[in-house]
Amino acid sequence: MIDLIDVVCYSLCGALMLLMALGIALSAFMPALDRWSKRYLITLFSLLLMSVTVLFIDLLIYSDPDMAAAEGIVCFLEFLLISSLIFMPTIFLLHCCGESIKDSLLFKTVMALWGVYVLLLTVAQFTDIFYCITPDNQVVRGPYFALLLSPLAAIMILNIAGVILRRKQISKKYFIALFVYLLPMTIALFTHMFIYDILLIVFGMALCALIMLGLVLSDNMEKYMRQQREIANQRAGIMVLQMRPHFICNTMMGIYYLCDQDPVKAKQVTLDFTTYLRKNFTAIASEDTIPFRDELEHTRAYLAVEQAQFEDSLFVSFDTPHTLFRVPPLTLQPIVENAVKHGMRSSGDPIHISVITRQTDSSSEIIVEDDGPGFKPIDDNEPHIALNNIRQRLEMMCGGDLKISPREGGGTVVKVTIPMKRQ
Repeated sequence: MIDLIDVVCYSLCGALMLLMALGIALSAFMPALDRWSKRYLITLFSLLLMSVTVLFIDLLIYSDPDMAAAEGIVCFLEFLLISSLIFMPTIFLLHCCGESIKDSLLFKTVMALWGVYVLLLTVAQFTDIFYCITPDNQVVRGPYFALLLSPLAAIMILNIAGVILRRKQISKKYFIALFVYLLPMTIALFTHMFIYDILLIVFGMALCALIMLGLVLSDNMEKYMRQQREIANQRAGIMVLQMRPHFICNTMMGIYYLCDQDPVKAKQVTLDFTTYLRKNFTAIASEDTIPFRDELEHTRAYLAVEQAQFEDSLFVSFDTPHTLFRVPPLTLQPIVENAVKHGMRSSGDPIHISVITRQTDSSSEIIVEDDGPGFKPIDDNEPHIALNNIRQRLEMMCGGDLKISPREGGGTVVKVTIPMKRQ
C-alpha cells in the first residue's frame, strides 16, 4: 500500500516533469531568446527532465526486492545525470564573459574534477566503499560516500569563485541567475554528502533552473526590445533619407527656368527649397521628438516649393491654433507629401489639402484631409509604406497613433493622435 510520503514524492516528481517540459517549450519557442541561450536552456532542462524521470523510476522500483539489479542501474544514472548538471553553470559563465571554453583554465579544472568523479562512480559499481544496493533493494551509504561527491563539491566551489571573480564582466541579472542556481545546489550537495536524499537535490536544481530561466528570459527580453527599437530607429533613418530624387531635380530645373522668367519668385522658391532641405538634414540628425512648430515650418516650405510648380492645381489651407506639442521628425511633411503626390499623380484635377490641429482632454491631434481620388487601406503601395513607417515611429517615440480613413465626398483623411501624457 502506498503511504503518504510516496504520494508526496510521486506528486512532486510529476510536477517537476511537467515544469521541466514547460521549461524546454519556453526555451525553444520564446522569440526573445538568442540562439545560444535557447540551446543552453533546452539542454539544461532536458538533463533535468531525464534526472526527474530516472528519479520517478527509482520511486517505482525501490520498494520491490526483486528489482535490486535495476536499482543499481537507476542509481548509477541518477549520480551521473546530477554530475552533468553541476558543470552546466561553468559553460554559462564562460559564455557570458566571452571566454573560450577550450582555453579556459576554469573549464579544464572543472572537467578534470568531473573526470575524477566519473572514475570514482565507475569504481563504486564494483565496491561497497561508496554505496551499495542491499538484496532487499535499499541504497546504503558506504564509509567513503562523501569522498565520491567531493569532486562535485569542488566544482561547485570553483563555480561560485568564478562567478565572484567575473562579476564585473557579466550583467547584474546573469550574476543573480548564476548565484540563484549555484548556492542552493551547493547547499543541497553538501547536505547529500551526509544525508542521502537524491530527491532534495533534483528538486533544488529544478527550482533553481526555473528561476534562472526567468532571469535569463528577462535579460534577453530587454535585449530583444532594445534591438527592436534600434531596428525601428534604423527604419526611421532610412525613411528620413528617402528624399525624392525627381522632386529635387524638378525643383532645381524649375528654379533654373524661373531665373529668367521671374527672378523674384526664383529667389523665393530657392529660399523655400533651402528651408525644406535644412529641415530634412535636421531630421536625419534628430533622435528625439521635435516641436510641432518646426514640423509645420518644414511642411510649409515643402508646399511652397510644390505650389511654385503647380500653382493652379494645388491649394492648401491651414487651421493650426494648437502647436504646443511635440512629434517625431518627419511626421506631418511626409503625410502632406503623400497627399500631394498621390493626388497629383492619379488625377489631373486640382487638389485641395487642409491641415488641422486641435487639442482634446487627453491628446493632441493632427488631421490632414485631401479631396483627391483616395486610396484603399489594403493597397500595398508607396503611400502606405511611408504612412506605416510614420505609424511605427509615432508608436515607438511618443505612444501615438495614425489612422487612415476615406473622406466624406471623396478623398482621404489621415489623423495623428499623440497622448498628452507622453508629451
